Order: sequence, then structure tokens, then C-alpha cells
Amino acid sequence: MAATIQSLLEEISGVEDPIEELQSLKTALLAIPASALRESVSGQRLDVVFSLLASNDREQVELCVDILERVLFALSPVHVVQNYRAELQGGLTHPNETVKILALTQIGRVVEHPEAVTEILNDHDILQAMILCIREEKMSVAKQAIHSLSKISHSKPGLDKLFKSDLLHVVKDVMATSDTIRYRIYELVVEIASVSPISLGYCANSGLISQLLSELTGDDVLIRATAVEMVTTLAHSQHGRQYLAQQGIMDKISNMIRGAETDPFSSLYLPGLVKFFGNLAVMDSPQQVCEAYPTFLTKVFEMALDPDPAMTGVALDTLGLLGSTVEGKQVLQKTGEEFRTVFSRMSHLAGSGATELRVRCLDAISQLLTLQPEHQTEDLLSLTESWFQLLSNKPMDMIRSISTQPFPELHCGALQILTAIASQPWGQRMMMVTPGFMEFVLDRSTGQTKEAKDAKFELIGSLVGSSTAAEILGSQNYIRLKTYLREGPYYVTAVASVGTEGAN
Repeated sequence: MAATIQSLLEEISGVEDPIEELQSLKTALLAIPASALRESVSGQRLDVVFSLLASNDREQVELCVDILERVLFALSPVHVVQNYRAELQGGLTHPNETVKILALTQIGRVVEHPEAVTEILNDHDILQAMILCIREEKMSVAKQAIHSLSKISHSKPGLDKLFKSDLLHVVKDVMATSDTIRYRIYELVVEIASVSPISLGYCANSGLISQLLSELTGDDVLIRATAVEMVTTLAHSQHGRQYLAQQGIMDKISNMIRGAETDPFSSLYLPGLVKFFGNLAVMDSPQQVCEAYPTFLTKVFEMALDPDPAMTGVALDTLGLLGSTVEGKQVLQKTGEEFRTVFSRMSHLAGSGATELRVRCLDAISQLLTLQPEHQTEDLLSLTESWFQLLSNKPMDMIRSISTQPFPELHCGALQILTAIASQPWGQRMMMVTPGFMEFVLDRSTGQTKEAKDAKFELIGSLVGSSTAAEILGSQNYIRLKTYLREGPYYVTAVASVGTEGAN
């Protein structure tokens, strides 16, 4: 096969219009299994393919990119950087975005390799060209540049190169291009800062993080909204949260939520502020966060009752996130009538309204009602049962009714709620006293999409996996459920047919 590749490369170099030959080479490369590709191509020189990138013919360029992508990924990063560093550098300034992305992706591979990374760190021009790619018009190029540059930060020499050389000036010059490009640089900085406390220190010392934090209270509400998103990403790491706390950012965001009531444009950034605290609560402690920043939960309840679906949707997602933890459930329960009012609104939304909001509502309710077996104490089981009863006078009928509506996402959302209560003894008892419920569960003719079949299978798995199911559901039902589970989600009952041809 190596000989075939060699002869195809020779054919390409000898023709004026190489489209057909490039297509043949691409086909030949795709025919070689990935495991055998390195051996077939490691001795070949790809100069002719790289040289054909210098063309205005888009088809030719994209064929070359496909070929190079296939071959370069088969070669080791060390081999790539030692043999094709100049070609990769040229790719960073190529007018075609697919060539730029190819070069950036391969450099990303190289900088992850401990033996190859120094080749890139010692090449100032390549690093500068990568940074300049962040201001490219095509977002796909900028994203790949950010991704590959962030990998450099996984080592101290890489951090030194980015933050303790004149490359930092290049970064700041690129930032000054426009608001959009500035936020791409912030994205890079946050990605680097999230890696470790050390990388966060470099970013903080550069002044770029304090610049980002100052944007939280800027005059432009759209910029403020984007800044909140960036800060939320930074808060995903523990060292990021500690840094933000030290800088007083949690208090600042809490005050922003409070001040949003008098800001006519707050709807543009308020959802982001609420998401910030929602993520913070789940990653740290729902009780501590809700006690330290009471404005947060008050605002979530307000938004859940807001007629604006954009506000309601974020509130539903946040309540689901909070309620997915035992501590979050307890925090919500302690608010008493406030949460019961919100839950009643959720019941109303789940039953009627725009489909997207109904789906988000069903998802939030399923998270609120989910209780893992190890957490099923008497108090918590009583709590989830009382919430379920708030849905309607006949909650099982309500959920089953939603599941029969001709929208697959609603069908699956309703099954998710049934799955949430299926592992809880009170849920199983409720299923048993609901007429026709077991037939509904075992009926394979309902919900014909893959997602619906998977959701039904998950529900039955939750029932069968419960230690109380056999006793509560009865042995006959339990055996039928186990048979369903054994047959799998996509089982089809064979129907015998009798031919009538020739009966006359």
C-alpha cells in the first residue's frame, strides 16, 4: 500500500490539473485502516500536496486539506513538527479557513506532546500567527486558535512564553481590534485560568482578568451579559471560585441582581446572573449560597412567576439544577408557601403553553422529584411525594395525559417524571392504584421514536432496579417488567401471517 501512495504522489506532481489524482489519493488513504495508516505514510514526503494549497481552486485546496488531515493525524506529533513546521506556519496565514484550522489543529496536537512542544515554544512567529488567528472573521478559525493556544498553558514554559514575553503585547493589540475580538481573548484567558491555580496566577498578573471583571459593571448591557457568562465559566473550577470570592465578585453579582429591578435593560443580563449563582450553588453548597445571597433565590422565584418566557425558562432550569441535589431540595422546602406557589405555576406550565417551555418545565420537575435510593429517608420521601401531589388533583393522570400528546419531546419529558418516582415506594404504590397504568408502561406501540423507546426502557429499568418493586407491584407485574427489560428497548413482537395467494 505504501508503494501505491508513493506512485499516486508522483502522479500528482506530474500533472497540471491534479483534481482527479488528488481524489484517487484521498480514496486510497481512506481505504487504509487507521491502525495501518502510520506505517503506510511515515516514509512519504507530502511537499507536493502542501504546494498545491497555493491555489485559488477551492475544490483542489479542500481535497489537499482532506488528504493532509488524514495523513498528519496518522503521524506522531514529533514527526509532524520536525518535518512540516514551516508548512504549518504557512497554513496559519492561508486565505482558506480550512487550511488555517488544519494547521491550528496539528499545532494543538504538537503542543500536547512533551517531546514536541519545545519546537513550537521556540518558534515566536508561529505563536504570534496563532494569536493573530483569534481576530479572524471566521469564528471556527478563532475557536480552534483559542483551543490550541490554551493547550500551551498546560506547562510553565508555555505560560512564560504567553505571559512573560512580548507575545502578551500581541495579545493586547489583538484585543483592541473590536468588542467581539476582546471577548475572544477573554475566552482564551478564562480557558487558561481554569487549568490550575498557577495558570490563574499568570492570567491575573497579566491584568487581563481584572479587565474582564471590570466589564461586569460597564455601561454596555450586552458586554455586561457576555462578561457574566465568562465569569460563570471561570467559577467552574474551585480555584476560580476562590479567586472570584477574594475579589468580591459574588457580592458584586448579588448587588447586580438587586439593582436589576430599576434597570429597564436588566432582562439582557439578569438570566446570566441567576445562572452564575445556580452553578455556584450546585458546585459548592446550595444552603450556603442561598443563605449568603438570599437575593438569588428570591429572584429565581420571581422569574418563575414572570410572564416573560425567557425569564421563566432560566428560572425553571435553575430550580431543576438546585433541586437535583438533596441539599437543594431541603433549601427549597424550607421556603414553604413561596416554593409551593412556584411549583403550582410549574404544574400549569407543564400542562399548557409553548412546547419548549413545557419541555424545560418537565425536565425541572423530574430533577426536583428524583431521589436516589441511598437518599430515600422517610423525610425526603415525604417531601418528594408532597411535591408530586401539588401537580394536580390526579397527578398520575396528568403526567400520563402529557405523555400521550403527539410531541416526542413532551412524551419523553413525561416519562422522565415517571422514571424519577419509579424508584420510590410511594411512586410505585401510586402506579399500582392508577387504572391501566401497568398496561400503559408495557405497551410497546406508544412512542415510536428511538428517544421515546429509550425513555420507556429507562422507566422500566428504574422500576425493576428498586428493592421494593417486586413486593409493591406484585410478582406477576414484576416478571413482565423484567421480561421487557431483558428483551431490550427495540424489541418487536413477530406477527405470524398466512398467505392467501392461489386460494382460488
